[in-house]
Amino acid sequence: MTTSSASNITTPEQYYVSGPTPFFASQADQRFSYAMYVPKPRPDGSKYRLAVIVHGTGRSASKYRDLMADFCEEHGVVALCPLFPAGIGDPDDLHNYKFIDYNGIRFDHLVFSMIEEAAQRVPIYTDKFMLHGFSGGGQFTQRMLLMYPERLIAASVGAAGRYTLLDNETDWWLGTKDLEERFGVKADAEKIKEVAVHLVVGENDVDTWETMDKNGSNWVDGLEKQGTTRRERIEYFKQNLAEHGIEAQLDTMPGTAHDGAKAIPYATDFFSSVLRSRKA
Repeated sequence: MTTSSASNITTPEQYYVSGPTPFFASQADQRFSYAMYVPKPRPDGSKYRLAVIVHGTGRSASKYRDLMADFCEEHGVVALCPLFPAGIGDPDDLHNYKFIDYNGIRFDHLVFSMIEEAAQRVPIYTDKFMLHGFSGGGQFTQRMLLMYPERLIAASVGAAGRYTLLDNETDWWLGTKDLEERFGVKADAEKIKEVAVHLVVGENDVDTWETMDKNGSNWVDGLEKQGTTRRERIEYFKQNLAEHGIEAQLDTMPGTAHDGAKAIPYATDFFSSVLRSRKA
């Protein structure tokens, strides 16, 4: 794995914001934190682009930080990986961040504040960024796409399992009917069209023990209409986007079940193509 060169580092402060960083407590709410992968300085001293990578239910944020290293070094991109612990408020809760708002905690605002804090440590563009998440992180990414397309260069949604659809007849979180009332933002299909959208799922991601669990807080009646497996549901979401004129690239990982690490190369390949097209 690529690591950032330490040859020009002269202080501990420089060392710990180079390559794979420690987790820093969010100054907006210290229950939450973030780590980064920071590549070697760019020859012209310009700012880095930013990719935010959101963990799944297992909270493997450090793993995703490390898997982003080669992409970050090649393209001069900083990867920012939030950590949203389970058990905030309710000790048994696993799902808090996936639905953006949890008992008054706004995870969208937390990510935006982490980006601003990161910009105090490393020179990054903060206006627009790339966003990827797998499983629970895919749910977060998918909802951020609907809510904040103007902040996104690209969004890569991995095997989310539960989708909010562009649907102004159905309430949150299955639809967007009351989105503005809840969050103060509108789902704007025309703005979403300006975002490069990527979807990725395993060919064998067909288990239903979690996707069809009707006993937990991660379920609402009507979800079954999207299908029963993650494969069926991501295809249903792609169709929902297409009905609003939004193109999305869907990659199916051959021989793979539910594996976020294996999705990273697909996400970074997509991000690479987006960056190349922007330069062109």
